[in-house]
Amino acid sequence: MPEWLDNSFFATVGLVIFLGMMIYFGVPGIIGKMLDGKIKQIEDDIAEARRLRDEAAALLVEYEQKRVAAEKEAEGIIAAAKEEAERIASEAQASLTDLVARRTKAVEDKIAQAEAQAVAEVRARSADLAVEAARVVLSDEMNKQGGKVIDAAIADVGNRLN
Repeated sequence: MPEWLDNSFFATVGLVIFLGMMIYFGVPGIIGKMLDGKIKQIEDDIAEARRLRDEAAALLVEYEQKRVAAEKEAEGIIAAAKEEAERIASEAQASLTDLVARRTKAVEDKIAQAEAQAVAEVRARSADLAVEAARVVLSDEMNKQGGKVIDAAIADVGNRLN
């Protein structure tokens, strides 16, 4: 057998026949279609990823706007609460001042009333003592002078009636 008919030659002939059969049966076209399908799927996945990325970016912007709006709303609520607290505190202070003034006035009125009652009691007691002292003095005078004062009083009444 000639030298050129060795194993390499048969392997080469087998390879050429194999490649010829592959081309005859359209394997490169099938592989091309499979690769085209895979490329199309990858392109679709990339497009979907871009769409999802754009959607995520839009959602991020939307949520950022909502966060900013919520922060502004929270600041407004806090400011309103502070104003309300200050208003309530000033009303409470005014109410407390008014209450203290009314209570002070009521206490002063009670003190004035107690003073007036004490003065009235002292005057009544003084009048009672004065009447008792006058009775004692008159009683002593009547006992000392006897009926002279009564006779003089009767005569005086008689003169006045005439």
